[in-house]
Amino acid sequence: MSLTTRILAVNIFAVVLLAGGLFFLDSYRSQLVQIRTEALQREANAIARALPLLPSAQRDAFLVDSALALGGRIRLYGPDGSKTADSFALAPPNYDVEQIDSIPFRRAFAREVDRATDALVGTAAPPDYADPQPDIASSWPELKEGDGLHSIARQGPDGAYVLSAGAAFRGGKLLLTSRAADIRGIIREERLTIAIFSVLVLLISVWLSLFLARTIVKPLRLLARNAVKVRLGFAREVSIPRLPSRRDEIGMLARAVSDMSNALRERIDATEAFAADVAHEVKNPLASLRSALESLQMVEDEELRAKLFDIASSDVRRLDRLISDISEASRVDSQLSRAKFERVDIAAMIEQLLASRRERANGGDTVYLRFVPPVGDIACVMGEDVRLERVFENLIDNAISFSPDGGEVEILVSKTASEVLVRVMDEGPGVPPDQREAVFERFHSRRPASESFGKHSGLGLAIARTIIDGHQGSIRAVDRIDDREGACFEIRLPRAGVTE
Repeated sequence: MSLTTRILAVNIFAVVLLAGGLFFLDSYRSQLVQIRTEALQREANAIARALPLLPSAQRDAFLVDSALALGGRIRLYGPDGSKTADSFALAPPNYDVEQIDSIPFRRAFAREVDRATDALVGTAAPPDYADPQPDIASSWPELKEGDGLHSIARQGPDGAYVLSAGAAFRGGKLLLTSRAADIRGIIREERLTIAIFSVLVLLISVWLSLFLARTIVKPLRLLARNAVKVRLGFAREVSIPRLPSRRDEIGMLARAVSDMSNALRERIDATEAFAADVAHEVKNPLASLRSALESLQMVEDEELRAKLFDIASSDVRRLDRLISDISEASRVDSQLSRAKFERVDIAAMIEQLLASRRERANGGDTVYLRFVPPVGDIACVMGEDVRLERVFENLIDNAISFSPDGGEVEILVSKTASEVLVRVMDEGPGVPPDQREAVFERFHSRRPASESFGKHSGLGLAIARTIIDGHQGSIRAVDRIDDREGACFEIRLPRAGVTE
Protein backbone atom coordinates (compact mmCIF):
# COMPACT_ATOMS: atom_id res chain seq x y z
CA MET A 1 0.00 0.00 0.00
CA SER A 2 1.41 3.38 -1.01
CA LEU A 3 2.00 6.17 1.49
CA THR A 4 -0.70 8.30 -0.18
CA THR A 5 -3.27 5.52 0.28
CA ARG A 6 -2.30 5.11 3.92
CA ILE A 7 -2.67 8.83 4.63
CA LEU A 8 -6.08 8.84 2.96
CA ALA A 9 -7.17 5.74 4.87
CA VAL A 10 -6.18 7.18 8.25
CA ASN A 11 -7.94 10.51 7.66
CA ILE A 12 -11.07 8.94 6.17
CA PHE A 13 -11.24 6.57 9.16
CA ALA A 14 -11.48 9.64 11.39
CA VAL A 15 -14.41 10.88 9.29
CA VAL A 16 -16.08 7.49 9.61
CA LEU A 17 -15.83 7.82 13.37
CA LEU A 18 -17.49 11.23 13.06
CA ALA A 19 -20.29 9.68 11.01
CA GLY A 20 -20.79 7.31 13.93
CA GLY A 21 -22.89 10.11 15.40
CA LEU A 22 -25.79 8.36 13.66
CA PHE A 23 -25.63 5.75 16.41
CA PHE A 24 -25.94 8.52 18.98
CA LEU A 25 -29.06 9.75 17.18
CA ASP A 26 -30.75 6.40 17.77
CA SER A 27 -30.22 6.74 21.52
CA TYR A 28 -31.37 10.36 21.38
CA ARG A 29 -34.55 9.36 19.51
CA SER A 30 -35.34 6.59 21.99
CA GLN A 31 -35.02 9.01 24.89
CA LEU A 32 -37.16 11.59 23.10
CA VAL A 33 -39.93 9.04 22.40
CA GLN A 34 -39.81 7.83 26.00
CA ILE A 35 -40.15 11.37 27.34
CA ARG A 36 -43.13 12.07 25.05
CA THR A 37 -44.92 8.81 25.93
CA GLU A 38 -44.39 9.39 29.66
CA ALA A 39 -45.77 12.93 29.32
CA LEU A 40 -48.76 11.60 27.34
CA GLN A 41 -49.36 9.01 30.04
CA ARG A 42 -49.44 11.70 32.74
CA GLU A 43 -51.89 13.74 30.68
CA ALA A 44 -54.13 10.69 30.13
CA ASN A 45 -54.15 9.97 33.86
CA ALA A 46 -55.00 13.59 34.65
CA ILE A 47 -57.95 13.62 32.22
CA ALA A 48 -59.16 10.25 33.56
CA ARG A 49 -59.16 11.60 37.15
CA ALA A 50 -61.07 14.73 36.08
CA LEU A 51 -63.84 12.97 34.14
CA PRO A 52 -65.82 11.55 37.11
CA LEU A 53 -65.90 15.00 38.67
CA LEU A 54 -67.64 16.63 35.69
CA PRO A 55 -71.37 16.72 35.05
CA SER A 56 -72.45 14.62 32.11
CA ALA A 57 -73.48 17.69 30.15
CA GLN A 58 -69.96 19.15 30.30
CA ARG A 59 -68.07 15.94 29.52
CA ASP A 60 -68.16 16.23 25.70
CA ALA A 61 -67.00 19.84 25.75
CA PHE A 62 -64.21 18.88 28.17
CA LEU A 63 -63.06 16.09 25.86
CA VAL A 64 -62.99 18.39 22.82
CA ASP A 65 -61.16 21.18 24.66
CA SER A 66 -58.62 18.74 26.16
CA ALA A 67 -57.98 17.02 22.81
CA LEU A 68 -57.56 20.40 21.10
CA ALA A 69 -55.17 21.65 23.80
CA LEU A 70 -53.07 18.48 23.64
CA GLY A 71 -53.21 18.14 19.84
CA GLY A 72 -54.48 14.62 20.25
CA ARG A 73 -57.52 12.35 20.17
CA ILE A 74 -59.46 11.16 23.23
CA ARG A 75 -61.63 8.06 23.20
CA LEU A 76 -63.77 6.72 26.02
CA TYR A 77 -64.84 3.10 26.43
CA GLY A 78 -67.58 1.77 28.68
CA PRO A 79 -67.43 -1.18 31.09
CA ASP A 80 -68.33 -3.56 28.26
CA GLY A 81 -65.43 -2.29 26.11
CA SER A 82 -67.52 -0.45 23.55
CA LYS A 83 -66.59 3.07 22.54
CA THR A 84 -68.81 5.66 24.19
CA ALA A 85 -67.18 8.93 23.10
CA ASP A 86 -64.62 10.17 20.56
CA SER A 87 -63.23 13.70 20.31
CA PHE A 88 -62.86 13.29 16.56
CA ALA A 89 -66.61 12.54 16.35
CA LEU A 90 -67.48 15.52 18.54
CA ALA A 91 -65.26 18.00 16.65
CA PRO A 92 -63.14 18.10 13.47
CA PRO A 93 -59.94 15.97 13.77
CA ASN A 94 -56.82 17.94 14.71
CA TYR A 95 -54.44 15.46 13.02
CA ASP A 96 -54.59 12.85 10.30
CA VAL A 97 -52.64 9.60 9.95
CA GLU A 98 -51.75 9.65 6.26
CA GLN A 99 -51.95 6.41 4.28
CA ILE A 100 -49.01 5.25 2.15
CA ASP A 101 -50.80 5.84 -1.17
CA SER A 102 -51.45 9.50 -0.32
CA ILE A 103 -47.89 10.40 0.77
CA PRO A 104 -45.98 12.74 -1.60
CA PHE A 105 -42.81 11.38 -3.22
CA ARG A 106 -40.48 13.60 -1.15
CA ARG A 107 -41.90 12.35 2.14
CA ALA A 108 -41.97 8.77 0.90
CA PHE A 109 -38.31 9.07 -0.02
CA ALA A 110 -37.55 10.50 3.43
CA ARG A 111 -39.36 7.52 4.98
CA GLU A 112 -37.21 5.09 3.00
CA VAL A 113 -34.08 6.96 4.11
CA ASP A 114 -35.30 6.63 7.71
CA ARG A 115 -35.71 2.90 7.27
CA ALA A 116 -32.29 2.51 5.66
CA THR A 117 -30.65 4.49 8.46
CA ASP A 118 -32.47 2.48 11.11
CA ALA A 119 -31.30 -0.73 9.46
CA LEU A 120 -27.74 0.61 9.29
CA VAL A 121 -27.55 1.42 12.98
CA GLY A 122 -29.58 -1.66 13.97
CA THR A 123 -32.63 0.11 15.33
CA ALA A 124 -35.72 -2.06 15.86
CA ALA A 125 -38.64 -0.62 13.90
CA PRO A 126 -41.66 0.37 16.04
CA PRO A 127 -44.98 -1.41 15.36
CA ASP A 128 -47.17 0.03 12.61
CA TYR A 129 -50.16 2.13 13.60
CA ALA A 130 -53.66 1.39 12.34
CA ASP A 131 -57.08 2.00 13.92
CA PRO A 132 -58.49 -1.42 14.90
CA GLN A 133 -61.77 -2.63 13.53
CA PRO A 134 -63.98 -2.87 15.44
CA ASP A 135 -62.81 -0.03 17.66
CA ILE A 136 -63.28 -1.57 21.10
CA ALA A 137 -61.19 -1.42 24.29
CA SER A 138 -59.85 -4.95 23.96
CA SER A 139 -58.29 -4.03 20.58
CA TRP A 140 -55.82 -1.67 22.31
CA PRO A 141 -52.98 -3.36 24.27
CA GLU A 142 -52.50 -0.24 26.40
CA LEU A 143 -56.08 -0.68 27.77
CA LYS A 144 -55.70 -4.31 28.79
CA GLU A 145 -55.84 -5.13 32.46
CA GLY A 146 -53.03 -6.60 34.53
CA ASP A 147 -50.05 -6.40 32.18
CA GLY A 148 -48.81 -3.01 33.38
CA LEU A 149 -48.66 -1.64 29.83
CA HIS A 150 -50.17 1.87 29.64
CA SER A 151 -48.46 3.61 26.66
CA ILE A 152 -47.12 2.56 23.25
CA ALA A 153 -45.21 4.33 20.47
CA ARG A 154 -46.17 3.28 16.95
CA GLN A 155 -45.23 4.38 13.46
CA GLY A 156 -47.72 5.63 10.93
CA PRO A 157 -47.56 4.87 7.20
CA ASP A 158 -45.90 8.25 6.59
CA GLY A 159 -43.14 7.47 9.11
CA ALA A 160 -44.44 9.79 11.84
CA TYR A 161 -44.71 8.50 15.40
CA VAL A 162 -48.21 7.95 16.84
CA LEU A 163 -48.15 7.83 20.65
CA SER A 164 -50.98 6.40 22.71
CA ALA A 165 -51.62 6.16 26.45
CA GLY A 166 -54.41 4.43 28.33
CA ALA A 167 -55.96 5.16 31.71
CA ALA A 168 -58.87 3.78 33.75
CA PHE A 169 -61.53 5.83 35.48
CA ARG A 170 -64.69 5.07 37.37
CA GLY A 171 -67.13 3.77 34.80
CA GLY A 172 -64.74 3.03 31.91
CA LYS A 173 -61.38 3.51 30.20
CA LEU A 174 -59.71 6.39 28.37
CA LEU A 175 -57.36 6.26 25.37
CA LEU A 176 -55.30 9.33 24.46
CA THR A 177 -53.46 9.28 21.10
CA SER A 178 -51.19 11.91 19.59
CA ARG A 179 -49.34 12.18 16.27
CA ALA A 180 -45.74 13.24 17.16
CA ALA A 181 -44.52 14.13 13.66
CA ASP A 182 -41.92 16.51 15.10
CA ILE A 183 -39.84 13.60 16.49
CA ARG A 184 -38.99 12.36 13.00
CA GLY A 185 -38.41 15.96 11.91
CA ILE A 186 -35.93 16.57 14.73
CA ILE A 187 -34.07 13.35 13.98
CA ARG A 188 -33.99 14.09 10.25
CA GLU A 189 -32.61 17.58 10.86
CA GLU A 190 -29.90 16.25 13.15
CA ARG A 191 -29.10 13.46 10.70
CA LEU A 192 -28.86 15.97 7.85
CA THR A 193 -26.58 18.16 9.95
CA ILE A 194 -24.29 15.21 10.71
CA ALA A 195 -24.35 14.12 7.05
CA ILE A 196 -23.50 17.61 5.75
CA PHE A 197 -20.80 18.07 8.36
CA SER A 198 -19.38 14.59 7.64
CA VAL A 199 -19.29 15.27 3.89
CA LEU A 200 -17.62 18.63 4.51
CA VAL A 201 -15.07 17.06 6.85
CA LEU A 202 -14.54 14.25 4.34
CA LEU A 203 -13.79 16.73 1.55
CA ILE A 204 -11.44 18.69 3.81
CA SER A 205 -9.75 15.46 4.98
CA VAL A 206 -9.27 14.25 1.41
CA TRP A 207 -7.86 17.63 0.38
CA LEU A 208 -5.55 17.75 3.38
CA SER A 209 -4.53 14.13 2.78
CA LEU A 210 -3.66 14.84 -0.83
CA PHE A 211 -1.82 18.01 0.19
CA LEU A 212 0.05 16.11 2.90
CA ALA A 213 0.79 13.28 0.49
CA ARG A 214 2.08 15.77 -2.09
CA THR A 215 4.35 17.48 0.41
CA ILE A 216 5.66 14.15 1.73
CA VAL A 217 5.37 11.60 -1.05
CA LYS A 218 6.47 13.82 -3.94
CA PRO A 219 9.92 14.70 -2.48
CA LEU A 220 10.36 11.12 -1.28
CA ARG A 221 9.68 9.80 -4.79
CA LEU A 222 12.10 12.35 -6.21
CA LEU A 223 14.78 11.26 -3.75
CA ALA A 224 14.05 7.59 -4.48
CA ARG A 225 14.34 8.10 -8.26
CA ASN A 226 17.66 9.93 -7.88
CA ALA A 227 18.92 7.27 -5.47
CA VAL A 228 18.11 4.60 -8.07
CA LYS A 229 20.03 6.58 -10.69
CA VAL A 230 23.01 6.76 -8.34
CA ARG A 231 22.77 3.00 -7.75
CA LEU A 232 22.72 2.40 -11.51
CA GLY A 233 25.98 4.29 -11.90
CA PHE A 234 24.79 7.75 -12.92
CA ALA A 235 26.13 9.49 -9.83
CA ARG A 236 27.90 12.22 -11.81
CA GLU A 237 24.77 13.21 -13.73
CA VAL A 238 22.44 13.15 -10.69
CA SER A 239 21.87 16.28 -8.64
CA ILE A 240 20.06 15.41 -5.40
CA PRO A 241 17.75 18.30 -4.38
CA ARG A 242 18.67 19.60 -0.91
CA LEU A 243 15.26 21.25 -0.28
CA PRO A 244 16.74 24.13 1.75
CA SER A 245 13.30 25.66 2.38
CA ARG A 246 12.14 22.61 4.33
CA ARG A 247 13.16 22.46 7.97
CA ASP A 248 11.41 19.20 8.72
CA GLU A 249 12.50 15.56 8.56
CA ILE A 250 12.00 15.46 4.77
CA GLY A 251 14.45 18.35 4.39
CA MET A 252 16.91 16.62 6.72
CA LEU A 253 16.59 13.44 4.66
CA ALA A 254 17.09 15.32 1.38
CA ARG A 255 20.23 17.01 2.64
CA ALA A 256 21.53 13.74 4.09
CA VAL A 257 20.97 11.93 0.78
CA SER A 258 22.58 14.83 -1.10
CA ASP A 259 25.61 14.74 1.19
CA MET A 260 25.78 10.97 0.84
CA SER A 261 25.64 11.28 -2.96
CA ASN A 262 28.38 13.91 -2.92
CA ALA A 263 30.49 11.75 -0.62
CA LEU A 264 29.95 8.78 -2.93
CA ARG A 265 30.91 10.90 -5.93
CA GLU A 266 34.05 12.07 -4.11
CA ARG A 267 34.86 8.50 -3.14
CA ILE A 268 34.46 7.38 -6.77
CA ASP A 269 36.70 10.22 -7.93
CA ALA A 270 39.24 9.38 -5.23
CA THR A 271 39.18 5.71 -6.22
CA GLU A 272 39.71 6.57 -9.88
CA ALA A 273 42.52 8.98 -8.99
CA PHE A 274 44.07 6.39 -6.70
CA ALA A 275 43.91 3.76 -9.43
CA ALA A 276 45.59 6.17 -11.85
CA ASP A 277 48.28 7.02 -9.29
CA VAL A 278 48.86 3.34 -8.57
CA ALA A 279 49.26 2.61 -12.27
CA HIS A 280 51.73 5.49 -12.60
CA GLU A 281 53.75 4.53 -9.51
CA VAL A 282 53.91 0.85 -10.44
CA LYS A 283 54.82 1.62 -14.04
CA ASN A 284 58.11 3.35 -13.15
CA PRO A 285 59.75 0.47 -11.22
CA LEU A 286 58.35 -2.02 -13.73
CA ALA A 287 59.94 -0.08 -16.59
CA SER A 288 63.24 0.10 -14.72
CA LEU A 289 63.05 -3.61 -13.85
CA ARG A 290 62.26 -4.53 -17.45
CA SER A 291 65.15 -2.43 -18.75
CA ALA A 292 67.57 -4.00 -16.27
CA LEU A 293 66.46 -7.54 -17.11
CA GLU A 294 66.68 -6.95 -20.86
CA SER A 295 70.15 -5.45 -20.46
CA LEU A 296 71.35 -8.42 -18.41
CA GLN A 297 70.93 -10.66 -21.46
CA MET A 298 73.19 -8.47 -23.59
CA VAL A 299 75.89 -7.38 -21.10
CA GLU A 300 78.87 -9.65 -20.56
CA ASP A 301 80.84 -7.39 -18.21
CA GLU A 302 80.48 -8.95 -14.75
CA GLU A 303 80.74 -5.64 -12.93
CA LEU A 304 78.06 -4.06 -15.08
CA ARG A 305 75.91 -7.18 -14.76
CA ALA A 306 76.21 -6.89 -10.96
CA LYS A 307 75.05 -3.25 -11.09
CA LEU A 308 72.10 -4.19 -13.29
CA PHE A 309 71.23 -7.01 -10.90
CA ASP A 310 71.34 -4.57 -7.96
CA ILE A 311 68.99 -2.23 -9.86
CA ALA A 312 66.58 -5.10 -10.56
CA SER A 313 66.67 -6.19 -6.91
CA SER A 314 66.03 -2.62 -5.76
CA ASP A 315 63.08 -2.32 -8.13
CA VAL A 316 61.63 -5.60 -6.84
CA ARG A 317 61.92 -4.37 -3.24
CA ARG A 318 60.37 -1.06 -4.23
CA LEU A 319 57.47 -2.87 -5.92
CA ASP A 320 57.00 -5.08 -2.88
CA ARG A 321 56.95 -2.04 -0.55
CA LEU A 322 54.67 -0.14 -2.89
CA ILE A 323 52.17 -2.99 -3.22
CA SER A 324 52.14 -3.55 0.54
CA ASP A 325 51.46 0.14 1.22
CA ILE A 326 48.81 0.29 -1.53
CA SER A 327 47.09 -2.75 -0.06
CA GLU A 328 47.04 -1.21 3.40
CA ALA A 329 45.87 2.19 2.10
CA SER A 330 42.96 0.57 0.25
CA ARG A 331 41.87 -1.52 3.25
CA VAL A 332 42.33 0.85 6.16
CA ASP A 333 38.94 2.60 5.74
CA SER A 334 36.85 -0.58 5.72
CA GLN A 335 38.88 -2.19 8.49
CA LEU A 336 38.48 0.83 10.76
CA SER A 337 34.70 0.81 10.23
CA ARG A 338 34.59 -2.76 11.63
CA ALA A 339 37.22 -2.31 14.34
CA LYS A 340 36.32 -2.60 18.01
CA PHE A 341 37.96 0.29 19.82
CA GLU A 342 39.60 -0.27 23.18
CA ARG A 343 41.33 1.95 25.69
CA VAL A 344 44.85 2.75 24.48
CA ASP A 345 47.58 4.65 26.38
CA ILE A 346 49.31 6.74 23.69
CA ALA A 347 52.30 7.61 25.87
CA ALA A 348 52.98 3.96 26.75
CA MET A 349 52.59 2.99 23.09
CA ILE A 350 55.14 5.58 21.90
CA GLU A 351 57.59 4.61 24.66
CA GLN A 352 57.34 0.93 23.69
CA LEU A 353 57.68 1.79 19.99
CA LEU A 354 60.87 3.81 20.59
CA ALA A 355 62.35 1.07 22.80
CA SER A 356 61.75 -1.54 20.11
CA ARG A 357 63.26 0.77 17.52
CA ARG A 358 66.42 1.28 19.57
CA GLU A 359 66.82 -2.49 19.96
CA ARG A 360 66.60 -2.99 16.19
CA ALA A 361 69.02 -0.14 15.45
CA ASN A 362 71.90 -1.49 17.58
CA GLY A 363 73.46 1.93 17.79
CA GLY A 364 73.32 2.55 14.04
CA ASP A 365 70.87 5.49 14.09
CA THR A 366 72.40 8.90 13.48
CA VAL A 367 69.27 10.76 14.66
CA TYR A 368 68.49 11.11 18.35
CA LEU A 369 64.94 10.34 19.45
CA ARG A 370 63.80 12.27 22.55
CA PHE A 371 60.61 11.46 24.38
CA VAL A 372 59.71 12.23 28.00
CA PRO A 373 56.58 10.31 29.04
CA PRO A 374 53.98 12.53 30.74
CA VAL A 375 53.19 12.03 34.39
CA GLY A 376 49.94 10.27 35.13
CA ASP A 377 47.30 8.59 33.05
CA ILE A 378 46.51 11.54 30.76
CA ALA A 379 47.03 10.15 27.26
CA CYS A 380 44.39 7.44 27.01
CA VAL A 381 42.14 7.29 23.94
CA MET A 382 39.62 4.83 22.52
CA GLY A 383 41.06 3.21 19.42
CA GLU A 384 42.77 0.30 17.71
CA ASP A 385 46.34 0.05 19.01
CA VAL A 386 47.84 -1.56 15.90
CA ARG A 387 46.56 1.22 13.63
CA LEU A 388 47.60 4.02 15.98
CA GLU A 389 51.05 2.46 16.30
CA ARG A 390 51.34 2.54 12.50
CA VAL A 391 50.56 6.28 12.56
CA PHE A 392 53.35 7.12 15.00
CA GLU A 393 55.76 4.77 13.27
CA ASN A 394 55.12 6.52 9.94
CA LEU A 395 55.58 9.96 11.51
CA ILE A 396 58.80 8.96 13.24
CA ASP A 397 60.16 7.39 10.03
CA ASN A 398 59.22 10.52 8.14
CA ALA A 399 60.88 12.77 10.74
CA ILE A 400 64.07 10.69 10.76
CA SER A 401 64.30 10.70 6.96
CA PHE A 402 64.22 14.52 6.87
CA SER A 403 66.51 15.07 9.88
CA PRO A 404 70.23 15.78 9.33
CA ASP A 405 72.89 13.51 10.80
CA GLY A 406 73.12 14.15 14.52
CA GLY A 407 69.72 15.83 14.51
CA GLU A 408 66.98 15.31 17.04
CA VAL A 409 63.40 14.11 16.70
CA GLU A 410 61.30 15.20 19.67
CA ILE A 411 57.95 13.70 20.62
CA LEU A 412 55.67 15.56 23.01
CA VAL A 413 52.46 14.23 24.57
CA SER A 414 50.07 16.49 26.48
CA LYS A 415 46.36 16.93 27.03
CA THR A 416 43.64 19.52 26.70
CA ALA A 417 40.20 19.53 28.29
CA SER A 418 38.90 16.87 25.91
CA GLU A 419 41.82 15.77 23.70
CA VAL A 420 45.19 14.08 23.74
CA LEU A 421 47.74 16.20 21.86
CA VAL A 422 50.81 14.57 20.27
CA ARG A 423 53.53 16.54 18.43
CA VAL A 424 56.34 14.95 16.40
CA MET A 425 59.07 17.52 15.59
CA ASP A 426 62.28 17.21 13.60
CA GLU A 427 65.17 19.52 12.67
CA GLY A 428 64.85 19.12 8.91
CA PRO A 429 63.91 21.76 6.34
CA GLY A 430 60.30 21.85 7.52
CA VAL A 431 57.13 21.88 5.46
CA PRO A 432 56.34 25.07 3.48
CA PRO A 433 52.89 26.51 4.31
CA ASP A 434 51.63 25.89 0.76
CA GLN A 435 52.58 22.20 1.02
CA ARG A 436 51.07 21.40 4.42
CA GLU A 437 47.97 19.79 2.96
CA ALA A 438 49.66 18.30 -0.08
CA VAL A 439 52.00 16.16 2.06
CA PHE A 440 48.97 14.10 3.11
CA GLU A 441 48.04 13.27 -0.47
CA ARG A 442 48.75 9.78 -1.73
CA PHE A 443 52.05 9.28 -3.55
CA HIS A 444 53.29 12.70 -2.53
CA SER A 445 56.86 12.72 -3.86
CA ARG A 446 58.60 15.47 -1.88
CA ARG A 447 61.51 13.59 -0.28
CA PRO A 448 64.94 14.66 1.08
CA ALA A 449 67.68 14.97 -1.56
CA SER A 450 69.92 12.51 0.30
CA GLU A 451 67.32 9.72 0.19
CA SER A 452 67.66 7.11 -2.53
CA PHE A 453 64.81 6.97 -5.06
CA GLY A 454 61.99 4.57 -4.24
CA LYS A 455 62.82 4.10 -0.57
CA HIS A 456 59.34 5.35 0.39
CA SER A 457 56.03 4.84 -1.38
CA GLY A 458 54.59 8.27 -0.61
CA LEU A 459 51.62 6.71 1.21
CA GLY A 460 52.79 6.95 4.83
CA LEU A 461 51.22 10.30 5.70
CA ALA A 462 48.09 9.54 3.68
CA ILE A 463 47.61 6.31 5.64
CA ALA A 464 48.25 8.18 8.91
CA ARG A 465 45.55 10.76 8.15
CA THR A 466 43.05 8.05 7.18
CA ILE A 467 43.66 6.25 10.48
CA ILE A 468 43.40 9.43 12.56
CA ASP A 469 40.20 10.45 10.76
CA GLY A 470 38.78 7.02 11.55
CA HIS A 471 39.44 7.73 15.24
CA GLN A 472 37.55 11.07 15.04
CA GLY A 473 40.81 12.95 15.41
CA SER A 474 42.89 15.32 13.29
CA ILE A 475 46.45 15.51 12.00
CA ARG A 476 48.14 18.49 10.39
CA ALA A 477 51.53 20.00 9.69
CA VAL A 478 52.23 23.17 11.73
CA ASP A 479 55.13 25.34 12.80
CA ARG A 480 57.31 24.11 15.63
CA ILE A 481 56.16 25.46 18.99
CA ASP A 482 59.74 26.59 19.85
CA ASP A 483 60.09 28.59 16.59
CA ARG A 484 63.10 26.51 15.53
CA GLU A 485 63.56 25.27 11.99
CA GLY A 486 61.99 21.94 11.19
CA ALA A 487 58.67 20.23 10.68
CA CYS A 488 56.01 19.59 13.29
CA PHE A 489 53.13 17.18 12.86
CA GLU A 490 50.33 17.67 15.38
CA ILE A 491 47.80 14.95 16.21
CA ARG A 492 44.64 15.49 18.24
CA LEU A 493 42.57 12.53 19.48
CA PRO A 494 39.51 12.52 21.78
CA ARG A 495 40.42 11.54 25.33
CA ALA A 496 38.85 8.36 26.64
CA GLY A 497 36.03 8.91 29.10
CA VAL A 498 35.58 12.61 28.24
CA THR A 499 32.30 13.77 26.73
CA GLU A 500 31.74 17.25 25.43
